[in-house]
Amino acid sequence: MHVVEPAPKHGSMGTNSTASNAAGAGPSKRPPPSNVPPAGPKDGKPAAVKREAGSRSGAMGSGTPSTSNKQEGSRTPDAKTLRRLAQNREAARKSRLRKKAYVQNLETSRIRLSHLEQELHRSRAQGAVFGGGALSGGNGGLSPEAAWFDMEHARWQEEHGKMMRHLRAALEAEHAAAAPPAADAQLRQLVDAAAAHHGVLAELKAAMARADAFHLVSGAWVSAAERCFLWIGGFRPSELVKVAIRHAEPLTEQQAMGFCGVQQWAREVEAALDHELQAMHRSVSDAVSSDAAALLCPYSDVPGYMATMSLAIGKLASMEAFVTQADALRLQVLNRLPQILTARQSARCFLAIDDYSHRLRVLSELWHTRPRHEPAAGSSHGPPYQSRDGLL
Repeated sequence: MHVVEPAPKHGSMGTNSTASNAAGAGPSKRPPPSNVPPAGPKDGKPAAVKREAGSRSGAMGSGTPSTSNKQEGSRTPDAKTLRRLAQNREAARKSRLRKKAYVQNLETSRIRLSHLEQELHRSRAQGAVFGGGALSGGNGGLSPEAAWFDMEHARWQEEHGKMMRHLRAALEAEHAAAAPPAADAQLRQLVDAAAAHHGVLAELKAAMARADAFHLVSGAWVSAAERCFLWIGGFRPSELVKVAIRHAEPLTEQQAMGFCGVQQWAREVEAALDHELQAMHRSVSDAVSSDAAALLCPYSDVPGYMATMSLAIGKLASMEAFVTQADALRLQVLNRLPQILTARQSARCFLAIDDYSHRLRVLSELWHTRPRHEPAAGSSHGPPYQSRDGLL
């Protein structure tokens, strides 16, 4: 085989022609250099292509079982997938419950709004009949102070509901656990916060009593069922003790004696306030009805009429003191309960008092939305008394 040497880079033309002539003269007798690669394709690329093709074919031959294994694995979910599916189902169930509660809340709000509209129309009608609209601020029978208090009381009620939900959750967690000291301390803090929140309501009522004590005593800021049990702008403290003691059992002998002492003391203070309140009522009634001669000529003695009204207003000014004393008694009773009971028993008492008010509000809504049966045609049953004007 004849091998041609490459031409040197730094040679002349004569040298190149001499080399070519030597090559043409005949075969060279020198052996081929050792650093010359054997004849074949440049850079070995086709060989590499063959090896790559072989590896691909091997991969394709060995990939079919792995793909089938993956498909079989996808058909049988693992523990992580099952757990995720269970979490999704639980989240969907909670979402449905939240939606149901939201719809019920909307329905309750609609009923409450309808009830408020009925009361507003009734108040306006009474103001038109009795002339109360001009004397009460002209805002649907409410003065600006009364409207402010109603708004603040609704806000307080909403915040108190949140506190009671936190207290109920802590009580359930403490009941489920082994009652560690940390949980008992947290429960005690929530109970103290609930008692202090009742103090916030007492401060709001004190500010309202200075502006318009009649609004508090009349109970226009609570539901109709709560109004039936109202006592000087709130519940009777002895009644609160009776409601709380039912949910604090079992009681020790010392706790039972403490409860009886608080209830007896509350009843004595209530009786004293009732006696003073009745005396104030009698004095106001006597002051208003003292000028009997004005019946024949109402406007004959205007100065005497105004003097009588001034005397009655002076006696009614003590109504603020009655509201303040009644709220102070309620706060003292609520603060005495945690001193007698444990943290768990105190939490149950505050939850029972809040549930008592909540059930009375629900009772009022159910009462106003109850189905009313119309009397049959030709029935003789009607109102017990009806005047000529059609008013009862």
